[in-house]
Amino acid sequence: MRDTKESRLLLVLLVVIAFALITVDIRGGEDSPLDRPRQAAQSVFGPIERGVSGAVDPVGNAIQAVRDSGGRSSTIDRLQRENEALKQQLGSKDITRNKAQELDKLLKTAGAGQYTIKGAQVIAIGAAQGFSWTVTIDAGSHDGIARDMTVLNGDGLVGRVTTVGPSTSTVLLANDPDFTVGTRLEGSMELGFATGQGDRPMRVQLLNGKADVHKGDRLVTFGSQAGKPFVPGVPVGKIVGIDPSGGNLTKTIQVQPYVGFTRLDVVGVVVVAPRTDPRDSVLPARPTPPAAKPPAKPATTGKPNPGGTPNPNGTPNPGGTPNPGGTPNPNTTGAGLPAGTTDPNAKNTSGRG
Repeated sequence: MRDTKESRLLLVLLVVIAFALITVDIRGGEDSPLDRPRQAAQSVFGPIERGVSGAVDPVGNAIQAVRDSGGRSSTIDRLQRENEALKQQLGSKDITRNKAQELDKLLKTAGAGQYTIKGAQVIAIGAAQGFSWTVTIDAGSHDGIARDMTVLNGDGLVGRVTTVGPSTSTVLLANDPDFTVGTRLEGSMELGFATGQGDRPMRVQLLNGKADVHKGDRLVTFGSQAGKPFVPGVPVGKIVGIDPSGGNLTKTIQVQPYVGFTRLDVVGVVVVAPRTDPRDSVLPARPTPPAAKPPAKPATTGKPNPGGTPNPNGTPNPGGTPNPGGTPNPNTTGAGLPAGTTDPNAKNTSGRG
């Protein structure tokens, strides 16, 4: 296209229309008039997005191998064989092991809360329709997914489904500023509302301004009517900060989510809510503190007092040594007898019988 006055005017017009559509979409919120066109676009481009996500990695690896080969066909063949061997021996095992671990954690969480889930995988980050914290998963209406379903993984709450296509769906993550979920504090049952703050901890407004809370206390979802958009009992996070109340009717706390939103892979969409509220049973067990060691007893020698050593207590010393306490020692002959008294132990020297 030539750089003419008409082409410039057309470019300006397209930019104005784009900003107008973005403004209408943001102000419309959940009832945006662009929701139906967005679902239609997702139906068309969803399968393409899934195919591209599976095809990009092999193509990129092949291009990189060619660039590093130096143009020699023998080197290319050798690198390709080594690359395939490494993929089979290391890459596939690591990826499979990681997915198996995540799936195992997910199934344990779902079993603890009695959630009926549909497994899915994150295939794209961010959505084309806005600047929200969202991901795209490879499950849609053909898999039984519907709007306003809870999404979780083995660690806890991931988000909720906002848009559904035939084979893909969009999930609004729990750390998005437009995301709000009812919460309940473990043990005390204090209720509140958690709001996402991007890459910062979630902000939770407790309804009781005098609630007794501490760092490390944990929260779960309170649940919604008929389990939509949130089922009860899903772990949300733990308290990492408490804001001064200042006499307010509510109390604000900062909660670090259990889920790492930048490393999502295997997730589960709750298609059937539990019959009863699992309460705190889905939370992992707290670590047991180590047992305190008993205090050490003072060492005792137990050695006897050797004979002949002065006894500091003033008791007669059997060793015959003068007692420092001034008490007559019975082993000293003639000592301590009254004047004119004959010692019965003295020998008779007068020659009388």
